[in-house]
Amino acid sequence: MATNSSPESETVVVKIGGARAVDPAGALADVAALVEAGTNVVVVHGGSTAVDETLEELGEEPTYVETPGGVVGRFTDERTMDVFKMVMPGKLNTDLVEALQNEGVDAVGLSGVDGQLLAGKRKSAVRVKEDGKKKIKRGDHSGTIDEVNADLLETLFSGGYVPVVGGPVLGAEKGGGYTAVNADADRTAAAVAGALEADLVLLTDVSGIYADPDDESTKIDEATTEAALEAVEDAAEGFMTKKVMAAKEALETGATSVVVGDANADGPVTSALAGDGTTMTPGALGLEGASVAEDAVAPTGGDST
Repeated sequence: MATNSSPESETVVVKIGGARAVDPAGALADVAALVEAGTNVVVVHGGSTAVDETLEELGEEPTYVETPGGVVGRFTDERTMDVFKMVMPGKLNTDLVEALQNEGVDAVGLSGVDGQLLAGKRKSAVRVKEDGKKKIKRGDHSGTIDEVNADLLETLFSGGYVPVVGGPVLGAEKGGGYTAVNADADRTAAAVAGALEADLVLLTDVSGIYADPDDESTKIDEATTEAALEAVEDAAEGFMTKKVMAAKEALETGATSVVVGDANADGPVTSALAGDGTTMTPGALGLEGASVAEDAVAPTGGDST
């Protein structure tokens, strides 16, 4: 179904998590309603749970490591990367595109390697903490995103299409050339939202960020000042730490707002945009409006540098 959206329309980036507790159906129906109203929407998806399940079905154990800063993340070796390539752009992306087509949305599935959509530097080794000691673990296939091909996304908007974006992304090797690598899905969504100067909705299995992680009634409604953001950072634990990190990156690079909201709520995207989650704005970083930081992710065309 063609839509009347365009590059000049309001733009929303919706990140749908891959946790077992997240049902994407409500979010996808909500995306269809936004598209029908003329909003440009990019859907970004994760998939760590599905990758882990596939590894286990193949008789292999997923590997997670802790950084010296205390952040837990996946270690993506070459074998895990093969599974990642199979699951993310294969089954998960296709399932979401299929579901959106059934909602009347003309969706287009993309991985970060398509059209140089998402590119950055490959991390061939990572610093980890094991048994209280800092070590270097080599053979990693992960990376960060420095460049977003916003032109490709805007071309799709002009044609009435909804991009559905997931990993892998292009990781530049020091000696030249690229390797497909894993990148955190929340930070991927942040890079896309920053490049498009969009509102970012990070959907998860809770209704926002709680001052007391075990008490939903302590949900923090918004962070519009630096002091309020500090309180959000103090409150974030576990997987929520990465979401706050992604929110800051999105706002630093041009996003107009970031909301952490409940994927399983009624109308999860529109309710989050209406303030039902935890909303963070550029003011939380001391920025006015949608000011872009000097180290912003650069929206680039196909000839990215």
